[in-house]
Amino acid sequence: MLRIEKLTKRFGENVAVDAATLDVDKPSMIGIIGRSGAGKSTLLRMINRLTDSSEGRILFEGRDVTQLKGRDKRVWQADCAMIFQQFNLVPRLDVVSNVLHGTLNRHSTLATMFNMFPMDEIHRAIDILDRLGIAEHAPKRAEALSGGQQQRVAIARALMQDPRIILADEPIASLDPMNAQVVMQALRRIHEEDGRTVIANLHTLDTARRYCDRVVGMRDGRIVFDGLPEQLTTGVAREIYGADASFSEEATSTEIETLDATQKALMEAEATI
Repeated sequence: MLRIEKLTKRFGENVAVDAATLDVDKPSMIGIIGRSGAGKSTLLRMINRLTDSSEGRILFEGRDVTQLKGRDKRVWQADCAMIFQQFNLVPRLDVVSNVLHGTLNRHSTLATMFNMFPMDEIHRAIDILDRLGIAEHAPKRAEALSGGQQQRVAIARALMQDPRIILADEPIASLDPMNAQVVMQALRRIHEEDGRTVIANLHTLDTARRYCDRVVGMRDGRIVFDGLPEQLTTGVAREIYGADASFSEEATSTEIETLDATQKALMEAEATI
């Protein structure tokens, strides 16, 4: 379905992504992990065509995405929706209007300027918000919502595009553990119920193991691991992150249970001092 062949991106002498090759032969939920600067975000931006590659190809159902221009490129970007860490909502617009912005490529500039959307699309936007558990916030300004709620609005906007693939660039990096779980559960349901491929850059191993069918590890721009979640051992993680024996998964955990256990251990240690 999706094939990435020796995809490379150079910024001057710096190689951000180095000959990345990846095959996705069926709808999957894939987590990409690696330290900051490993090339994760650049890889997703090349897949979406927000950034052009220096070398290599992206094939989707046999079509070379890297060669698309103009309208064909915009259609691809609708088929391959992007969700960002910072939500990229219009703060002063109401929630439902932000969701409807996922359909901008289908409407005239005049209709867009005056927020003139067909009633069936408005109903669909509200249905998607309801599916994500935030329909009651539809008339509120986006800036009035919590971070987790805003990220779900961003997911709803992506779903308005009816994409084949959803790319999520660190979708929970700025969220607290409870909201992080809600957002990841929403992405997992979208994959399972809709049969969409979800590729998410993640910064914690436990999240990748819990929600993803497949985990890809990047280091210094190269893919150094591609396997099942259960194959992502602490030893493998050390190789991906270039860490020594002091590497601890708990230090970056987003699982509420792990955080509670860590906090309890710290309290017990302090009590003995």
